[in-house]
This record gives sequence, C-alpha cells and structure tokens, in this order.
Amino acid sequence: MTIPHIAPEAWLIPFVAALIGWGTNWLAITLSLRPVSFVGVNAWLGWQGVIPRKAERMAHICIDGTLQRLGNLRAVYERLDPELITGQVLARVTPHLDDYIDDVMYELHPVLWDNLPLRMRRRIYRWAEQRLPERVEAMVEDFGQELGDLVDLKALISEELAERPEFMNEVFLEAGEEQFRFVIRAGAVFGGLLGVGVMATWLFNPAPAVLILGGLVVGFVTNWLALNLIFKPLEEKRILGVPVQGLFLRRQPEISHVWARKVATELLTVEKVAHAMVHGSKAARTRAIIQKHLRPLLDQSTVMRLTTQLTVGATGYTELKRAMNERALTATDEAFHNRDFNQDRAAVVAAMIEERIAALPPKAFQDILRPAFQEEEFWLMLAGGATGALAGAIQVLLMAGLGG
Repeated sequence: MTIPHIAPEAWLIPFVAALIGWGTNWLAITLSLRPVSFVGVNAWLGWQGVIPRKAERMAHICIDGTLQRLGNLRAVYERLDPELITGQVLARVTPHLDDYIDDVMYELHPVLWDNLPLRMRRRIYRWAEQRLPERVEAMVEDFGQELGDLVDLKALISEELAERPEFMNEVFLEAGEEQFRFVIRAGAVFGGLLGVGVMATWLFNPAPAVLILGGLVVGFVTNWLALNLIFKPLEEKRILGVPVQGLFLRRQPEISHVWARKVATELLTVEKVAHAMVHGSKAARTRAIIQKHLRPLLDQSTVMRLTTQLTVGATGYTELKRAMNERALTATDEAFHNRDFNQDRAAVVAAMIEERIAALPPKAFQDILRPAFQEEEFWLMLAGGATGALAGAIQVLLMAGLGG
C-alpha cells in the first residue's frame, strides 16, 4: 500500500488545531472567571465572568443545602457556645458601662446628672454592673432561640457578595486552580487529535472552508469537553483501570474546606451576623429583645427610677429608657468587634460547614456548582467555536502564503 504524499503545510493543521483547543479552553476558563464586574453597554453587548455573575445564586444554594443538613441556625448557635458569647458581650460592655450611662444621661438630662450626688451615681453604676450578667445571659439565650428570624442570611450574603464579587473566584481558584490548568492543557491534546481528522478531510478536499469549519468544530468541541471534564462523570468510574470522575467532583473535600473557611472567616462572621441583627431588615425584633431584657435593669433600680421620675416626670423616664435601649443596641453591635473572638468562633463554624458540604452526595454537590455554568455553556462553546473559526481563517491565509 502506497502512503500518499502529504504536503508539508498540511502538518500545520493538527498543530494549529492544538493551539485552537488550548486557546479556546483558556478562553472558556477566563470567561468563567473574568471580568469580575460587568463590562459593556448592556446584556447583549457586554460580559461578566460566569462565576462572579452567578456567585450569589451559588452561595444561596450552598447555604440552603448546609442549613437543611444543620436543621436551622439554632444548631450553629449551640456550636458557637452561648456561654462564650455571653462572656464576650460582658467583657466588652462591662468596662464601658459607666460611660454608656453617662452618655445617655448627659444627652437627655445633663442638669439632673450633674447635680446628682456622686454617691448616688455610683450606686446606679454598681446596680447596673451587678444585674448586667443575668440580663445579658437571658438576652443571648433569646437571640439564639430566634436567630433564624433575626438574620436574613440570603440578604446578608447578597450584600456581602455585592461588595466582594471576586469571592467565588477566589474559592474556585484556591481549590481548583490545578484543575483549570489541566482543562486548558487537555484542550491542546483534544484539539490536536481533532486536527488530525481535519487534516485528513483537507487532504481529500483542500478547500478553505474545511479549515474554517474545522477550526469552528475544534473550538466548539474542545470547550464542550472542557465543561464536561469539570462535572462528568458524576460518580467515579474506572476506565482501563484508571479512576475517572468530574474534576471538581473529585475535589469535593478540598472545595468544601476552602468554601467553609472563607465563608466563616470572610462572609458570615460572628461580627457580620451581629451587625445584620442590629441593622438588618429584622432589626425591630432585635430591638424588642434588647428592650425586654434592659427594661427590668432600669425599672428595678429604685434610685434611677425615682430620681428620674421626680425630676423629669414619667415622660422623661420613658425617653430615658428608649435612649438606653438604643445605646444597648449599639453596644451589642460593638461587642463583637474583636478579631481574636471572631477568628476563634469562625473556626467552629467552618468545621461545621465543611463537615456538611463534604458529606453531600456527588449529585447534591454538583447541583451547587453546575447550574451557574449550565446556563452559560452554549455561549462559552459558541465563543470557542467563533475563536476557532477565526483561527482557521488565519490558517487559510498562512497556508496560502506557504503554498505560494
């Protein structure tokens, strides 16, 4: 059998196809991650990376799945250790309690407070300090019981991700950067193999359209393969004795670890949850709980109640309680501005989240990540095909030059 002569420029075809496969897979990964913020005129004339654009949705699915396995936020609260939370509030509030009382009194009734004997003021300070621990303990317990109603986690996540659109990119890159590089390299291999087929077709029909259409097919197919390498097969299979599974699915423990750590230390810290309780959409309920536990602290202080009522009347005393309630709200928020405490409790939350996500079956884990890509797969593959067709057209010009 005579081996047909192959023109030297024909060997350029598999090489170019390998470059197309490499380049279009690189493009698919890049378009998945970049740009972090939308760039363009409108939805049709612009682009934002798939992962940053879908970050909020992925985060919500992930948090929902985690909470379903936890039962509710009460379980998170129990793991955080209510006694430590109470201790943290007391440690931060008690040293400033006298100042808090002074601030409110000087704001509302400066003449009364200035003329009140120091001995009586000290009695008020000590009374508040003695009663504060039991009030805070009861208040923290109430917060734990109603945590799910006091914090809108989805709103908090949406707010945080709006300020940190790169957050999910960081998770994917930290947990799966090597997998992204593998997908890009695999594009060169698949592209080269497909290029052999394009070369064979071109040998029988050396028309420019073969190279252009071949480039389109290589770009489209290699992007399709890249996206499928990430998520398929769902369960581990053995092919010629080699274990094969979707690249991100194989990395479930690592992704779970990175996601849990970053969520607990950057997205849903104790400080941010406390801030959401005080300033979020459910702040009115938080105020009601604080008022419920602060009112006895004031009403049971005979010196404070009688002195205020006798000098400024019942209305003035009511205004004083309202102001104290507002100051307590601020103090509750400020109590968790402690880096060491936040880091310590974050480790507890991270371990809990990691444990739940790592235990998800592959299908449930895939359902967290896949939807974001699924909606954009066609456009990513189309971008790969268009890039491949362009490369094919350039190849036509190069081969025309070589042939001439």
